[in-house]
Amino acid sequence: MKEIDQLVKMANQIAANFSFHEDGVQRLADHLSRFWAPVMQSDLQNYAAAGGEGLNDMVVEALKSLKSA
Repeated sequence: MKEIDQLVKMANQIAANFSFHEDGVQRLADHLSRFWAPVMQSDLQNYAAAGGEGLNDMVVEALKSLKSA
């Protein structure tokens, strides 16, 4: 499995855990910002920008909020 596939899988799993909260996207963005290495965040951002196949919609929204922050 490629590294980006692992990042997508992990981000989707985290999104699933936060999906039950009204502020799930913000919680996910906070989690990615606080606990993911900058290179992991960057790789996921680049993947999303290239189409983000397989990414949960919450992940895409969280990445957008991080990019604009």
